[in-house]
Parts: sequence; structure tokens; C-alpha cells
Amino acid sequence: MANRVKDKVTLVTGAGSVGPGWGNGKAAAVLYAREGARVFAVDLNLDAAEETQTIISGEGGKCIAFRADVSSADQVTSMVKECLRVYGRIDILHNNVGVPNIGGLAEVTEQEWDQLFAINVKSVYLTCRSCIPSMVRQGGGVIVNISSIASIRYVGFPCVSYATCKAAINQFTQNIAIQYADKGIRANCVLPGLIHTPHIEHFLASAYGGDVDRMIKKRHALVPMQRMGDAWDVAHASLFLVSNEAKYITGVQLLVDGGISCKIS
Repeated sequence: MANRVKDKVTLVTGAGSVGPGWGNGKAAAVLYAREGARVFAVDLNLDAAEETQTIISGEGGKCIAFRADVSSADQVTSMVKECLRVYGRIDILHNNVGVPNIGGLAEVTEQEWDQLFAINVKSVYLTCRSCIPSMVRQGGGVIVNISSIASIRYVGFPCVSYATCKAAINQFTQNIAIQYADKGIRANCVLPGLIHTPHIEHFLASAYGGDVDRMIKKRHALVPMQRMGDAWDVAHASLFLVSNEAKYITGVQLLVDGGISCKIS
């Protein structure tokens, strides 16, 4: 199937990747473009956003790269204004920005707690607050917020601040889904499970003694399907939710986890 989001303007935050390979936001941006969208690819690292832009342009798609810190209200406002200036509208908002933090209640510092909420939760609030008015004016739009199974399950090691952040995103999404349903706006969450991306190798290896190979092997073994997912699994779930195939779906939490959330241990 092709052209599932043809000519839709899609703003993707966290559209780059922290290392070689495919991160969730990068894969989503490229997939949206392959399905006909005009992409506005945002990342804190402009080089990473431009790499995504290069891939999309090389395949004949349309993409603008933009640098923004989406935990900053001023930068989010500038980001949305530029997207509207270039493309004239925003049909899809895909919020992918998020960082993990390892540690339980005693280990997480106040500074780490505040920083995680600024990046993981405040960014979603700011981007939605800035994009929704234009969606209302144009008669509709779709929002996908990337959450995590950590929002509903313990993931095998303490990550109290990260889990709490992601749970907040779930409830935030449900609230705006209901508030704006009669304005033609849908909002849903994707809850990835154990996904093998450059992001986990960059942030999570310390939870496994710094041994990336050991981390990968152990995470594969935890999943009933005996393998982690990849960024394309998350991207395809997101594409479904923003497409017309999901036109009667709003306020949901779509698990993309290989069945791991069904396990007792």
C-alpha cells in the first residue's frame, strides 16, 4: 500500500538518530515520506535531522530539517511557525523525543527528575499546545505520542522517573483526545517494548555493566518472540494510527512489544 498519508504535512520531533542505524523517529519520518507526506524533521542535533532529510530527498520525497530543543517554549513556537511558513499547515504531529534514566527512588536525583520531565513530558505539552490551534483552524489533524511499556509495566530494572514520565504521556494523550475529538483531531500513543535502536545502545548499556552484546542478548531473551523489535515496527504502528484506516481510533495506547507485556515475569 502506498500514499497512505499523501500530501499530509508531518512534523516529526526526534527525527534524527543518536548513532548509526535507524532510530524510531528517523524511521517514522522516512516512512511517512515514502507514503507521500511532506516532512518537517526536527531534532536537537541538526546534523542528525539533515541526515534524515538527505535520505528522504534521495528517495524523491520532501523534507525540511530543523533544529529545536522541544523542551523550550520559545523554540517550539519558532519550530511550528517555520513549519507553517514552509508548508502552510500541520496535519500530523509525531512526538518521538524522549530519554531514559536508570535508577530507583533513592538513586534518582531531583535534577535528573526535573530534567526528564522537561524533556519527556513538557516537550509533548509544548508541541501539542503549539500545533493544535492550527489543526483546529484547518478542521482536523492527528497526533502520535511515543510512550513506552514502562508506562504500564516494570521493565526488569528500576527506572522510576522514566516510567512515571511515560505514564504521564499516556494520560495527557487521552485528555487531549477527548477534548479535541469534536474538532476532528485524533491523538494516540504508541507503547514500544524492547526495541533495538542506537538509542538503547547509547543510553542503556550501563544497566548491563556497559556490555552492549550482553544487553542485546538478555533483551532478546526477555521477549516471547525471542527478539527485540526495531524502529520500523514502531514506525509502521504510527503510520497506521495517522492513516485513514484508523479514522475512528483515538485515545488508545497501542502496544508494540512482541507480547512482553502479557508476561508475568
